[in-house]
Amino acid sequence: MRLATPRWWYVREGAPMRVTRLLARPASWIWAWATARRLAQGQPVDPGAPVICVGNLTLGGTGKTPVARALALRLAARGWATAVLSRGYGGALKGPVRVDPQTHTAADVGDEPLMLAMGGQGGDRLTVWVARDRTAGALAAVAAGAQAIVQDDGFQNPALRKTMSLVVVDGETRDEEWPFGDGAVFPAGPMREPLAAGLERADAVVVLLPADLADADPALLNLFAGKPVLTAHLQPVGPPPAGPQLGFAGVGKPWKVEAALRAAGCQLVDFAPFADHQRIPEGVLRFLERRAGASGAGLVTSEKDWARLPPAWRAKVTPWPVRARFDDEAALDALLTGAGL
Repeated sequence: MRLATPRWWYVREGAPMRVTRLLARPASWIWAWATARRLAQGQPVDPGAPVICVGNLTLGGTGKTPVARALALRLAARGWATAVLSRGYGGALKGPVRVDPQTHTAADVGDEPLMLAMGGQGGDRLTVWVARDRTAGALAAVAAGAQAIVQDDGFQNPALRKTMSLVVVDGETRDEEWPFGDGAVFPAGPMREPLAAGLERADAVVVLLPADLADADPALLNLFAGKPVLTAHLQPVGPPPAGPQLGFAGVGKPWKVEAALRAAGCQLVDFAPFADHQRIPEGVLRFLERRAGASGAGLVTSEKDWARLPPAWRAKVTPWPVRARFDDEAALDALLTGAGL
């Protein structure tokens, strides 16, 4: 069973968990040191095509995969044969392998790569490669015809030479939550590395906002002074299913899925959170189905969770897809042009 993302990580002041944070600090110093050492000793390989890394500075969901999808589609629209490269977290195949939604399952290649390769209602299927060895994956993608690579995650991995690195930041700061918590590195907080160290390597920041939040917090934007900042919104592809629904999600921040469904007008009778990438056992799915039936409700989940479901369950559960939409596409195009793309 995977552990769920601790919500207290994202409380800026952290008073209720002060002792927990204090006890975890020594381990966080070791984590930060190991990350810095790995980056300093890395010898990045040029795979023969531009690599645009879409990463983040925190653990837990920031929306980097929707941003990676939007970026890959934008590059394709600009004439680049683009492949998405993923480690394939949660999948058994080490790769390099091109994801085929007709033959692969989430157990083979991971839920996010399968979701991207499957596409959705907008017909936005992508070429996706999975590889534990990111260099081998990039080389395989280029050999197969990729002219540009969008690396989903891997900002803290120095294996590939990056043409451009974007860090995605969860822009929602409501309900006393702050995307970086109190700035502590894992396990004392959500940071993969100290904020200043990560921003120094980033070429630009993408602040991702929920559909119902118009603007980012100025206090948050002030942290990125000197870096190009793009804002984007997570927009539903369509309305949520009509009538009562029981929702569930196993993503980095499942409470965000619940809030987004409610904000879109979904009539939720209950919501079950699971850990990120967690495979929900058959018995639990049957329990959710019975609980929904008792309320006369349907079942709804995120597109990522839906891709992870067994085929028989996909017919019983409605996926609710969302897409990252850049607020200023001209600014995105200017950033890509400046990077030679």
